[in-house]
Amino acid sequence: MKIRYWINAARLRTLPLSLSGILVGNFFAFYHPDFSYITLALCVYLAICIQILSNFANDYGDGVKGTDNENRVGPKRMLQAGLLSKIDLKRGIIIITMKIAILTLILLWITLNNERLYFFLFLVLGILSVIAAITYTIGKKPYGYMGLGDISVFIFFGIISVLGSYFLHTKTLPLELILIASSIGFFSVGVLNLNNIRDVKNDKESQKNTLVVKFGAKVAKRYHFILLLLPFVLTSWYFYLTDIKILNYIYLILLIPVIKHLLFITKNNESKKIDSQLKVVVFITLLYSICMVITQLI
Repeated sequence: MKIRYWINAARLRTLPLSLSGILVGNFFAFYHPDFSYITLALCVYLAICIQILSNFANDYGDGVKGTDNENRVGPKRMLQAGLLSKIDLKRGIIIITMKIAILTLILLWITLNNERLYFFLFLVLGILSVIAAITYTIGKKPYGYMGLGDISVFIFFGIISVLGSYFLHTKTLPLELILIASSIGFFSVGVLNLNNIRDVKNDKESQKNTLVVKFGAKVAKRYHFILLLLPFVLTSWYFYLTDIKILNYIYLILLIPVIKHLLFITKNNESKKIDSQLKVVVFITLLYSICMVITQLI
């Protein structure tokens, strides 16, 4: 019967976010002679596992610290609800970490076997990804409790996810691609920021000093506008520099749901209403990545 509890702990609604950067990075390399579907599949599987590890660790860390309590708004957490124990989650974290280690070695062996320096660098990135996933809420000084979560999400969900997966296929790194990687990163930070706006009251009481707690919900909402609108500027800049075709700008249609979402956030302060918008931003991020994939296939 615990299977459904593990599924809940995995937080399936967050998985599209982890896949967005991976899909973009892989398909931007689609027409490269060395593009590999095996590499694509391994990147996707690895991204899912790292996201699940992060979610298990978050459930454990916030549960142990008491941040997840009866006052929290949002989906029920497994440790908080007593549906999974500390030992259960620790074992889950260990098992998924071992799986990530095996997948990482297989991926790097296939893609970088003859490139020792790159093999080592990507191995280090893999280790850092696992450390970042775990220490966001676990440990004596988790960086998520110091307002550093936004930087971590931007780097790992945006920059490393896009540029790293692209490099595994091509062994090259176009400088302008950082504009697309940053766009994915900003959208991803937008999800975290919205989550922190929802939890600001409870986080403040639990001494979880996110940026929202430090600067207040009013500033966080202005920050949210920047996070969701800047990607459109950066992406337009990218296509201006690389390939000006009308169909490349299909992503601009996403301005409609983005503006609708931002207006909703402006008018509402209730945690439950804010929570309803999390899936909207995740979906917008995924749609953006799909738009980017389409631009590379047409």
